[in-house]
Amino acid sequence: MAVDYSLYLVTDSTTAILKKRDLIETVRAAVEGGVTIVQYRDKTSDTAELIRIARELHKVTKEHGVPFLINDRIDVALAMGAEGVHVGQTDMELATARKILGEKAIIGVSCNSIDEARKAAKGGATYLGIGTMFATQTKQNIKSIIGTAGTKDILASLSAMDEKVATVAIGGINASNAQRVLYQSKATFKGLDGVAVVSAIIGAEDPKEAASELRDFIGKPPAFAQFQGDKKTRDVTGLRQAIPIIVRKLGEDGPLCHNMTNLVVQNFAANVALSIGASPIMSNNGGEAADIAKLGGALVINMGTVTPEGLSNYSQALRAYNTEGGPVLFDPVGAGATQLRRNAVKILMAGGYFDIIKGNEGEIRTVSGESGIQQRGVDSGTSTSTPTEKALLVKKLAARERNVVLMTGVTDYLSDGERTFAIRNGHEYLGTITGSGCTLGTTIAAFAAVHLTDKLLAALSGILMYEIAAERAAARPDVQGPGTFVPAFLDELYAIRKSTAGGDDKWLDGAKVDEVKDL
Repeated sequence: MAVDYSLYLVTDSTTAILKKRDLIETVRAAVEGGVTIVQYRDKTSDTAELIRIARELHKVTKEHGVPFLINDRIDVALAMGAEGVHVGQTDMELATARKILGEKAIIGVSCNSIDEARKAAKGGATYLGIGTMFATQTKQNIKSIIGTAGTKDILASLSAMDEKVATVAIGGINASNAQRVLYQSKATFKGLDGVAVVSAIIGAEDPKEAASELRDFIGKPPAFAQFQGDKKTRDVTGLRQAIPIIVRKLGEDGPLCHNMTNLVVQNFAANVALSIGASPIMSNNGGEAADIAKLGGALVINMGTVTPEGLSNYSQALRAYNTEGGPVLFDPVGAGATQLRRNAVKILMAGGYFDIIKGNEGEIRTVSGESGIQQRGVDSGTSTSTPTEKALLVKKLAARERNVVLMTGVTDYLSDGERTFAIRNGHEYLGTITGSGCTLGTTIAAFAAVHLTDKLLAALSGILMYEIAAERAAARPDVQGPGTFVPAFLDELYAIRKSTAGGDDKWLDGAKVDEVKDL
């Protein structure tokens, strides 16, 4: 029979999750709320008790036409007539389970790697439980946490096989991240068939409402992905022609740009935002992010200062903007400088979706998961990569995260995983003042707020306005060095904004942009 894996419930009878509620009634409420398949998991009860409870649960699921599986215990499944079982890597072998239960039985297998997934698929598994997606109370071993990126790699490998197998993700999935898991885990030719949840339903005060909410969420794309437009425009001339329109729109709309950044650059970032026509708010308090996000702007998370309280605020704001669909730019400042910062990157990347990631080469390599990256503070360090290698890294990271990635440097590399561009604008004075990278993030985020349908084009617009303004400022006779550069730079940003509003876009004649092909 066809099985709907979209909302897969795994039970938990422990007091910490179930509390004092009745498991049978909790599952009944969950099924009524929209759960499509149930797995009974109980590692402590004796065999007779397992069979008794399983029979009661099966009565509930049969009433609603929902398949019922037993975790691990094939003997229990046979005794009470379950539709199938789920086995782990250390449980009974798949071939043995299939021989005992027969060809029609649903048999799921837990998988944590490509090798495990391919072996199970070839062995005839009905579906795979892929994870652990995120850390949970029962799964704190970071080696088993593969996230959306690891899940995507597994799905990509499975898509190339002749054997077709269903897949569900498991581990820390709830209403706040289920849509993102489905969206970011999707490989080119294969996506997840569902998400498996435990405490998000079993531990909920109202399991039926929790299940209903999850079922609704997984049936539609996340808010941040609802504005995806035609991304096929890759001709530099065509993109250039669209930029003045976006610059004018930014000046007309005055989008809110919410900056969560360090105190050193807040004033400069606010002045840059005002110069380009945005409306800045400098707030590191995650508690007010939900209200600010409803105002329709963009968020910049600048990881300049890393503290436990700061991480909590960043994560809270990230969730708020993801819920509203407002674009979020992540600037992982000094990501490879210390272990604390590398850990902070992992926490934030697991905590939500970033529409744009901006950083220097060392920071982007750290975000991509490369080991051995050691930055000297916020500096990227000496690069040994070729231009092609840099462009390919940016493209792969953007494709993996399904977002836009910018690697800054003498040559900037920008990609959305499909289109990749090299940008050779800017001036060396930008590297001699505090916060130039941070305020580039502010600029790009403001542009993303007014052009949601193509965030690569939005980012390109912001980069060119920012870097060409720097070139124009540095060329002025009144600019003698970094001290006189900053006010001139703000003036030139404002001048570009005003001239573009009046129909003059000659400043774009200085754009040095090339598509990077054949990656």
